[in-house]
Amino acid sequence: MSGSNQVYSLTWLHPGRSDEPFPPVEQALREPNGLLAAGGDLSLPRLLNAYRHGIFPWYEAGQPILWWSPDPRTVLYPDRVRVSRSLKKTLRNAGLRVTFDQAFADVIKGCAGPRRGVHGTWITYGMQQAFLQMHRAGYAHSVEVWREGTLAGGLYGVGLGRVFFGESMFSRERDASKVALVTLCRHLEHWGYPLIDCQTPSDHILRMGAESMARHRFSARLDQLCAVPGRPAPWSVDETLAIV
Repeated sequence: MSGSNQVYSLTWLHPGRSDEPFPPVEQALREPNGLLAAGGDLSLPRLLNAYRHGIFPWYEAGQPILWWSPDPRTVLYPDRVRVSRSLKKTLRNAGLRVTFDQAFADVIKGCAGPRRGVHGTWITYGMQQAFLQMHRAGYAHSVEVWREGTLAGGLYGVGLGRVFFGESMFSRERDASKVALVTLCRHLEHWGYPLIDCQTPSDHILRMGAESMARHRFSARLDQLCAVPGRPAPWSVDETLAIV
């Protein structure tokens, strides 16, 4: 919409019509930034179509499903992830073990759990069930960080083509989510995934090296990267890549 005075109205989608197309992302609202559509459902075909076009669901309990495509987009290049000296020490010496796709349900529950200073969660029961379905179909993946068999943190997201769409992360001890992200980045770089979608900025992800990308550039990258095959599920950790 840059340079245009055109005003778009919010598109409402119909439940049960998973083949219903989304409007062009250029029609997303400026305020709130990126709100594109509402309604519909969280069926697997609709979610795959959404992510393929740079659209993601984000809403709270009691709201209709809201679909977003903000401009600019926050992205992280796996080969540019920032690893502080203290985090390098944690990766080498903290006694943490990292796995992929071993406890997806526990990770998404951890991400949906209470957070200091935050009321409620956008990872509703319906969202959890939808992503569990994506995981069973081989599209959604989790990274687990363990200490002596106890889940210390992790993250989850969606892999399409050679893009990883990050959804959420959590920590139950210091730096656990950072360990998950750095380990994931090392593997994605090795597997030929040049881009992680972080959706919107946060202090945490910006400190790790995330940056802004104009939505039209992001869409063009999705056209390229989602057209090539990615790594088959389930993902597994290569121990030679897990330490920085």
